[in-house]
Amino acid sequence: MFKTIKEDIDSVFKRDPAARSTIEVLLCYPGLHAIYFHKISHFLWIHKLKLLARLVSQFARFITGIEIHPGAKIGRRFFIDHGMGVVIGETAEIGNDVTIYHGVTLGGTSWKKEKRHPTIEDNVMIGAGASILGPFKVGHDSKIGSNSVVVSEVPPHSTVAGVPAKSITRDESEVHDRVDLEHHKLFDPNYYEIAALKQRINELENKMKNIENNKK
Repeated sequence: MFKTIKEDIDSVFKRDPAARSTIEVLLCYPGLHAIYFHKISHFLWIHKLKLLARLVSQFARFITGIEIHPGAKIGRRFFIDHGMGVVIGETAEIGNDVTIYHGVTLGGTSWKKEKRHPTIEDNVMIGAGASILGPFKVGHDSKIGSNSVVVSEVPPHSTVAGVPAKSITRDESEVHDRVDLEHHKLFDPNYYEIAALKQRINELENKMKNIENNKK
């Protein structure tokens, strides 16, 4: 138990430069609080005390702003930075060394009693406001850009961004380290598509001007 707590605290120090002391991390990090409440609620859930498990998770939601269903499965050294507005569904599965930011949703797209939520593999980083919707995998060592909407499987070692999110395959040498959180530098495919459209519009406007000038 103490080894797990130490791992969680160390993961905060590695991934948040604002962390100054162990006592600060223990008292002032709602992401950490939400994870420990989830450990309790998940224990109750798998031991068939489901109403009590839901009550614990609702209390955790009230004081942290983070909603994690008791049925969700979470690995080691999971880090929720800031955390407000995070929602993790019942059948979601999260691997080791995963980092997510505020406003992230791991949601479902079905009302059937089956696997409805995503599986997030090891070493994945999910930017603020991203939504991952459906029972597919996000491959290990991948990055999800802020405010992206992911509705299909993400291969390992990938970066995805946009609405709907598009995957940009990355070279093995670019696989990010656990402390690489520069998600503001992720490739945005929508930006380049819009830039291409603007260029095309400018070309067409120039052609129209030339035609009009030739008529005079």
